[in-house]
Amino acid sequence: LQSPVASGFLGGNTAVMSAFSLLHLVTKSQPVALRPCGLPSGSCRDKKTYKVVFSQEELRKRLTPLQYHVTQERGTESAFRGKFTDHKEEGTYTCVVCGTPLFKSTTKFDSGSGWPSFFDLITPEAVCLTDDFSYGMHRVETSCSQCGAHLGHLFDDGPRPTGKRYCINSASLAFLLEAQASGTSGTSASGEGAGKEEGGGL
Repeated sequence: LQSPVASGFLGGNTAVMSAFSLLHLVTKSQPVALRPCGLPSGSCRDKKTYKVVFSQEELRKRLTPLQYHVTQERGTESAFRGKFTDHKEEGTYTCVVCGTPLFKSTTKFDSGSGWPSFFDLITPEAVCLTDDFSYGMHRVETSCSQCGAHLGHLFDDGPRPTGKRYCINSASLAFLLEAQASGTSGTSASGEGAGKEEGGGL
């Protein structure tokens, strides 16, 4: 995902933010300086040999076109259009591809960036971090550690106690209500593909 400032310059079908929107995002962010998080050593596998592997044919059938584009082609959904951007229910956000638990709803916060934002992971091992030098900038990409699905990016402008902002595409997530999260694995119906409508389009 782009930082709030950079997101307005993405091409394609990504929504173009007005100058007012950009100014609003910059002044609302705390702190204002949006810099990528430093990459911890040994935080990502060199080889993409993940524990959970799906064929591309299966994924194209199971995921919506947007979910496939974001998770498998490192795409980005439109800002402020994602299904979970303003989502408030209590529960667990999981990987839409393999169902791995990623974030608790208690760590979700309104960053003003236009994408779901979290200040902490369920476990440090839930996400794989990778240096990303696309679009002429340095960012830290976040991917599911179990299947390698692209999630978004990590920034150092989040709230206490971590100071981190995991800026995540709604299309990369599924959601389990609190009651469901205690014994359910696999892809949740709340973010499932197979023709389901997903918030935002590219």
